[in-house]
Amino acid sequence: MSSAASRPTAGPFDRGHTDDLMAFLTASPSPYHAVASAADRLEKVGFRRVEETAAWDGTSGGKYVIRGGAIIAWYVPEGAAAHTPYRIVGAHTDSPNLRVKPQPDMGAQGWRQVAVEIYGGTLLNTWLDRDLGLAGRLTLRDGSHHLVNVDRPLLRVPQLAIHLDRQVNDGLKLDRQRHMQPIWGIGQVHEGDLIEFVAAEAGVDAEDVTGWDLMVHAVDAPAYLGRDSELLAGPRMDNLLSVHAATAALASLAGRDDLPYIPVLAAFDHEENGSEADTGAQGPLLGNVLERSVYARGGSYEDRARAFAGTVCLSSDTGHAVHPNYAERHDPTHHPRVNGGPILKVNVNQRYATDGSGRAVFAAACEKAGVPWQSFVSSNDMPCGTTIGPITAARHGISTVDIGVAILSMHSARELCGADDPYLLANALVAFLEG
Repeated sequence: MSSAASRPTAGPFDRGHTDDLMAFLTASPSPYHAVASAADRLEKVGFRRVEETAAWDGTSGGKYVIRGGAIIAWYVPEGAAAHTPYRIVGAHTDSPNLRVKPQPDMGAQGWRQVAVEIYGGTLLNTWLDRDLGLAGRLTLRDGSHHLVNVDRPLLRVPQLAIHLDRQVNDGLKLDRQRHMQPIWGIGQVHEGDLIEFVAAEAGVDAEDVTGWDLMVHAVDAPAYLGRDSELLAGPRMDNLLSVHAATAALASLAGRDDLPYIPVLAAFDHEENGSEADTGAQGPLLGNVLERSVYARGGSYEDRARAFAGTVCLSSDTGHAVHPNYAERHDPTHHPRVNGGPILKVNVNQRYATDGSGRAVFAAACEKAGVPWQSFVSSNDMPCGTTIGPITAARHGISTVDIGVAILSMHSARELCGADDPYLLANALVAFLEG
């Protein structure tokens, strides 16, 4: 489908949304940066941060909560009843990568290295021979957090030359412990060197740093690709593409007091390793926020039950576009194509939460937005991945639908999607949140 044919007939977003996604990806090398980037966009349209430790009021308007690498944001229309249902877009802020260990300084044979741990199901070979930066947050003695982003070539995981491994092209075998430790210089290894360097980058005293959550990222900038720039290559599309689209969709509804639902963005951390965290979808964060919003507006448990019963969540995560070199790995009747619009993800074994009712909700939103959409089902002989969708449905008793954008190279250090699909998704999310 061409860009012209796929452009929606209605909706606030066009190709400029994809340009903004590129800026969002660059500004968000870690989950902590991603929630800060999302919060900044929401602040600009009037949302305000509320603290979990503070008492909440029942005022209308846009509000958000940040906990670590997770953000929950919602807009309460003027006069919304306590039992008003929610329309939620769920996503996640984390991506597979390499993360710094508690004792990071190591080395061998005159090389200085950084000790890293593999996070999530990353494609290890995509991190080889690539210029890498370092980002995340530092925690100081007083409990404060400071973001840091060394967004320039700092590290590299060098691959063994073919002369020393003549069979490498017959099958690359990487030892996760021995072969994935990046280099960042030469000379003697001194304990504390890395944190001293990172602290200086963040503008804080290294002696005040008592904790850190640091991770490696590729410093290549996102870029349009293809003869007609119809493709987009970039890092962390799984799943910052959805976080960005949901943030933009929610921000576009600020000031809309005619909404029949309360629109919500729920962007969690730690999806890539099972969501079992206080910032993950298996934790209580989303439920706590939704319940507190009901009670802050004077609601009862009955109001809470009514609100949840009428709530629908779109779990938006990337899915697999048909691969031209491996078409046999896909279901023969379901071949999602890039720039074909968002995909509806189905698995009858509940690896995705979609059912027929959810399909109808999603189809209605796409029809309203003038956005084409596709269906995705895994081949029966290929294990199916999963998302926060089934977790959200089971954890909160909320009707949930799994959707997303079809991409190639999922879990690579650099992924690929259609350049139209990000704004097609965002327009569909606006229509869904509007009700």
